Amino acid sequence: MEFISKSLGETAEIASNFASTLESKENGATTVGLYGDLGSGKTTFMKYLALSLGITETIQSPTFVIMKSFNLQSSIFNKLIHIDAYRIESETEMLNLDWQEIISDPKNLICIEWPEKIAGIMPPHIVIKFEHVSEAERKISIA
Repeated sequence: MEFISKSLGETAEIASNFASTLESKENGATTVGLYGDLGSGKTTFMKYLALSLGITETIQSPTFVIMKSFNLQSSIFNKLIHIDAYRIESETEMLNLDWQEIISDPKNLICIEWPEKIAGIMPPHIVIKFEHVSEAERKISIA
């Protein structure tokens, strides 16, 4: 699916619609890879995805802390785990953050910005690509 977002409101709607399609898996976490250049809309999408899942605290990219976890009041997922792998220099860094445990829990929804930095340890995942169309427009592709 491809969408062109021309406003924050449209991005919020795309994120909310995406959230409504998510289902837990029996054999591990549901994982989403957010691909795109700096400023392409990954964190903005995450803010609206989190909001649609009932998270009211401010969502910022966890660039310096790498990972942030949010408890969910959902029957589908217990936690939303937001990871920013931009500063990861080796996949070992992720493994040291209990990566195997995190990805094995079917009650976790994991969203990873810059997943290409940890491609060798990424489980099968939903791919969302963000592209600049213009200053105010973003193309969002979900596969």
